[in-house]
Amino acid sequence: MQRQRPPFMPRDGKLSNESDSSELKRMASTGQPQSSLKKRDSSGTREGDQLIITPLGAGNEVGRSCVYMSYKGKTVLFDCGIHPAYSGMAALPYFDEIDPSTIDVLLVTHFHLDHAASLPYFLDKTTFKGRVFMTHATKAIYKLLLSDYVKVSKVSVEDMLYDEQDILRSMDKIEVIDFHQTLEVNGIRFWCYTAGHVLGAAMFMVDIAGVRVLYTGDYSREEDRHLRAAEIPQFSPDICIIESTYGVQLHQPRHIREKRFTDVIHTTISQGGRVLIPAFALGRAQELLLILDEYWSNHPELHNIPIYYASPLAKRCMAVYQTYINAMNERIRTQFANSNPFDFKHISPLKSIENFDDVGPSVVMASPSGLQSGLSRQLFDKWCSDKKNACVIPGYVVEGTLAKTIINEPKEVTLMNGLIAPLNMQVHYISFSAHADYSQTSTFLKELMPPNIILVHGEANEMGRLKQKLITLFADCNSKIITPKNCQSVEMYFNSEKMAKTIGKLAEKVPEVGETVSGLLVKKGFTYQIMAPDDLHVFSQLSTANVIQRITIPYSGAFGVIKHRLKQIYESVDSSTDDESGVLALRVHDRVTVKQESEKHISVHWSADPISDMVSDSIVALVLNVSREMPKVVVESEAAISEEENGKKAEKICHALLVSLFGNVKTGENGKLVISVDGNVAHLDKESGEVEKQKMKVLEKDENSASPKSSAVKPIPLSAAS
Repeated sequence: MQRQRPPFMPRDGKLSNESDSSELKRMASTGQPQSSLKKRDSSGTREGDQLIITPLGAGNEVGRSCVYMSYKGKTVLFDCGIHPAYSGMAALPYFDEIDPSTIDVLLVTHFHLDHAASLPYFLDKTTFKGRVFMTHATKAIYKLLLSDYVKVSKVSVEDMLYDEQDILRSMDKIEVIDFHQTLEVNGIRFWCYTAGHVLGAAMFMVDIAGVRVLYTGDYSREEDRHLRAAEIPQFSPDICIIESTYGVQLHQPRHIREKRFTDVIHTTISQGGRVLIPAFALGRAQELLLILDEYWSNHPELHNIPIYYASPLAKRCMAVYQTYINAMNERIRTQFANSNPFDFKHISPLKSIENFDDVGPSVVMASPSGLQSGLSRQLFDKWCSDKKNACVIPGYVVEGTLAKTIINEPKEVTLMNGLIAPLNMQVHYISFSAHADYSQTSTFLKELMPPNIILVHGEANEMGRLKQKLITLFADCNSKIITPKNCQSVEMYFNSEKMAKTIGKLAEKVPEVGETVSGLLVKKGFTYQIMAPDDLHVFSQLSTANVIQRITIPYSGAFGVIKHRLKQIYESVDSSTDDESGVLALRVHDRVTVKQESEKHISVHWSADPISDMVSDSIVALVLNVSREMPKVVVESEAAISEEENGKKAEKICHALLVSLFGNVKTGENGKLVISVDGNVAHLDKESGEVEKQKMKVLEKDENSASPKSSAVKPIPLSAAS
């Protein structure tokens, strides 16, 4: 099913402006980004060194964060969110631009809907077969938040992306990662750092073939009342994909924002009004509740004014936050040693508007933050016409939402029932959003100094202003700063050299110039190591094993014939006899053993390796060829034949042996055998075994092998029938 796209989204993959075009041309030989990732021309000689990054969401917008990355045949997807201003398929990232079955790893930075809410759809309704990772706290809150999202979404059945069962199925597929824990999947190494922003939020560093990419997701370098600040990675990445939500804006100091927030609330309730605070069920809500509870504790005159946390998730949210106290900052951990900071004294949960006794001044924090639906929208519709009331918007608001609309204070608004109502309530925008401002972003990037910076998760104008300031800031560093739109591909090339390191016993001695180092070459991911076979089980998960192969071949001729033929082919053929069984055996080049198992069979034994396999194949072919050429000779019991008959049988065997060796054998004068090979003639005395040679060199080796008494008759037991 092809979904409808919002009309403002780019479809053709053209560059957003001239500066973007010049930057991309410097980085990519093709000059233009690709608009589709399903099929690519692989004819380029540098295809293996090409790294591709494409926003499938959050490109020149805030919402549906999802960034595709491909390098060296490995594919990573960062985040999997929805756009809060749209519903149904239109809210999804542009999944139809990629082949989900090719993605190796999906990394989710935090639980907010615009970063995680399309995950159940992607896992259950696409061809994705890879692995999904997020932190422990993110996984716990993800389930709560998405269950609430499904319940409060006022959309038709056909617009529902997934249901509660899809969310439960996705939980089984999600794997967890600890901060600073390094994992490797199919050659992709990755680990994560604390990102601040919300509980469990992570920045992911991905290493593919030595190229490192940092994806920040949403981050904050400012420690707040309960969360630590985002960490600075200990080394610079080759590429930094960073949020640009606030562009060049600067946040007010925290103490000033907190005072404005409490002053607005105190003034409003003193005048008999109600205060609505639309916020995410999890995230900034906990920060604001800590501020309100402390303020109420310090102002006894407010104790009769109720504060409600209006979310179906209220109790379960608090349970999760109490579980992950150790993931918070030192202030909260110290306080928790004496009392639970999230056991609020002046705040009560409110499950639904039907349970709300709206009889006087109150403060209600309700979700969702954009006022699209749910409890926050119901209370807004109820209170928006009264000028005594106030709405405090405490964080970033997305384009297309009602919260964004009322910041500009229009005179009228459309209610959920379709009626028009005057907007008389006071609207205050006091940002407690835990996103980095320009000061945090510029300082963070100066610490890392990445050569390539890709801006995502920002409204186009704010992102453009931030880009220009960063270009000035990094003018002396040659850092490239790119702002791709959705479905625009940024292509870069990284020259990679293959290097193999010797380890273990092989590394104990430095080889001389020109000296050959012999060992096993082991590839793990994109690293190569050379080690001695004995070290294989020590430095890898591999181990050595010997496969002994054995094949039995029907053969009823003389074993001496096999020996002779082998000596014609191979330089080293040693004879032996098994002490226990008395079985004759030949050892060819100390690799393959040929045994005379019985009068009707011989066997070939060898340890499997390419050379031994080749030798054994040639021996099998030789035996089969000799068997085909050898005439059938029936030898009766020794007791049943006379000495004369025995002599005749021996002559037949001798004749057959010579025919198999030389081909042209005739009986000449005086009963001697005449042997011709390529025009060379030899006469063989059947009795003495002596050979007379005429212009002959090639038969020098045949005096012993051709003797009917020593080489042919004796090895054949006359008691057996052949």
